[in-house]
Amino acid sequence: MRKIVAFLLFPFLLFAINANAMLSMELTRGIASAIPIAVLSFAASGNTSSQDPSVIIRNDLQNSGRFKVADQESSGIDNVVVGKIQNVGNNRYKVSFELREAFQKKSAPAAILLKKDFTVPEQKLRALAHHISDLVYEQLTGIRGIFSTRLAYVVVQRSPTAPTRYLLEVSDQDGYNPRPLLTSLDPIMSPSWSPNGSKIAYVSFENHHASIYVEEVVTGSRRLISEFPGINGAPSWSPDGHKLALVLSKSGSPNVYILDIGSRQLTALTHDFYINTEPSWAPDGKSIVFTSNRGGNPQIYQMNLASRAASRITFDGNYNARAAFTADGAHIAMIHGDGGAYNIGILDLDTGAFRVLTHSDSDNGSPSLAPNGSMILYDMIYGGQSVLAMVTTDGSVQIRLPARNGEAQDPAWSPYLS
Repeated sequence: MRKIVAFLLFPFLLFAINANAMLSMELTRGIASAIPIAVLSFAASGNTSSQDPSVIIRNDLQNSGRFKVADQESSGIDNVVVGKIQNVGNNRYKVSFELREAFQKKSAPAAILLKKDFTVPEQKLRALAHHISDLVYEQLTGIRGIFSTRLAYVVVQRSPTAPTRYLLEVSDQDGYNPRPLLTSLDPIMSPSWSPNGSKIAYVSFENHHASIYVEEVVTGSRRLISEFPGINGAPSWSPDGHKLALVLSKSGSPNVYILDIGSRQLTALTHDFYINTEPSWAPDGKSIVFTSNRGGNPQIYQMNLASRAASRITFDGNYNARAAFTADGAHIAMIHGDGGAYNIGILDLDTGAFRVLTHSDSDNGSPSLAPNGSMILYDMIYGGQSVLAMVTTDGSVQIRLPARNGEAQDPAWSPYLS
């Protein structure tokens, strides 16, 4: 019952995590109609790089759950990715690739669906491989790829001989290249990406008080945004990047406010004695959703920002919280409970149809949407530890990102970064 206890006693969740964890994706459920594709090795004579882009491309496509990937052509393969990597000197590499139809008519060569060349320094080869994966994914599915996006999440390192350390980390979408943005002896939680991906807002308990900071991802410079008495929590960026919705208890109970970052003007959206928390902006900026117990149990409410009218929008189950919009604004993902474990659910805002996407016996939480709206990132309990996982918005594909040496929680998926 940790979700209910956390909501009633404090509207933010905290779990133990190991700071040295490297995430490793593991496909746990894929769709039966996955597209058969071969990705051949790019390695060539004269290549002195230890990175073969084909390995990363193969993993990206396989872990999306929408492709059945092989490393060689065979019968039943629909498409094939072929490429070449060449050392061109000065630690730079030319990478060429083609996406072809696997089968060809006797009288004509195989159709080339994509063909591109790139020259990059060695340290950019992994990023380029993710970009090629994005191009292939979009060409074959019609949906923009998310392999070049990034993840933010909180880690905690506990030691019997040293104080507990908390870290805010950012990694590639596949869990590689983790980099700490902040290391602290006090808890960190609720990371939230700015719309352009250049900043992350988060809650820090340094000096033993909850405060909200905004940090530049590239430079690490940060500024204090909110340090009112009581709770300062759950920051959520407006779509234009000029405002933050946040939760403050400076007047008593937790209520939802909007803070104009430039002018520092603060506007109360809710002002009652209930627990109102976890605001999330609609993509059009005209409304927010938030969690409230004003009806008895935690449920999701939507507020029109022009009229300030709020209405309850979740009715399935006795617990719905931590809502997040899909990119088109047509659905919201959430934590859903109905007397047992807590899972990830999704609500169609037009029809009211609700669907549970995960079916775990343990708790799932902190949903965050991919920028193309196709997948939901969340944390879950697996093997007694908190790990990150992903599920498609139709529930057909599930991926687990187990941390090798610890736990991870409270994730946030970046927007597109280019």
